Amino acid sequence: MSESIDGLDVGAHFLDRLSAEQKAEVQAAGRTILVPQGDMVFSQGEHHSGIFIIRRGQVRVYYTAPSGREITLAYWTPGHFIGGPEISGGGPHMWAGVAMEDCEITALPSAALQRLLVQMPAFALALIDGLIAKGKCYSSMAQMLGTRSVIERLAQYLLNLAELYGVADGDIVIVNRKVTHDQIAAMVGSTRQWVTMMLKRFQTKHIIATEDGVIRIKRVDLLEKILFRE
Repeated sequence: MSESIDGLDVGAHFLDRLSAEQKAEVQAAGRTILVPQGDMVFSQGEHHSGIFIIRRGQVRVYYTAPSGREITLAYWTPGHFIGGPEISGGGPHMWAGVAMEDCEITALPSAALQRLLVQMPAFALALIDGLIAKGKCYSSMAQMLGTRSVIERLAQYLLNLAELYGVADGDIVIVNRKVTHDQIAAMVGSTRQWVTMMLKRFQTKHIIATEDGVIRIKRVDLLEKILFRE
């Protein structure tokens, strides 16, 4: 969740500063695991033993409160690493990661990670780059949660979807990605019932239309008006 999509994928390039040989060494230090869609990459509360570099697929990272409510921290794509903020091992995972599609992942154990950090300064700098990108991402989410109302967060989320996955059809923007009400609720920090109610209200006001789970944004200007009202 972010005020804009600018820089959302920067962390996917954290290994770009490495040479081909160095990337191969990082790959060799870990082990490749295949995670089917719907399976957990790691679970909240389990022992932390390293990080995971996504080679293929998409992983949703989320936090579950004692009440059972969830909030999605991010959807991470190929090139990103997940499993932080701990990187040296020990302690529990603060959140969980689930494969949203079939994933190929390099699991990098803590011992191998620490060895690479000592022996390969370029990798240490690359990991810092990745941590900076994640810090910015989570800071942006915290700012949204702290300064935007839930309806403003919903409007921003729809605008982000339009910019990331939108296809223009005249004056209408078709979001070329299906999302469930549960997924939207977890992103904006609300409940599925509230999201369903608000999306129906948006449809009544002809801001959006939905068909077979596909969102069509008819009035981008009205979504922007929600964000920038006095």
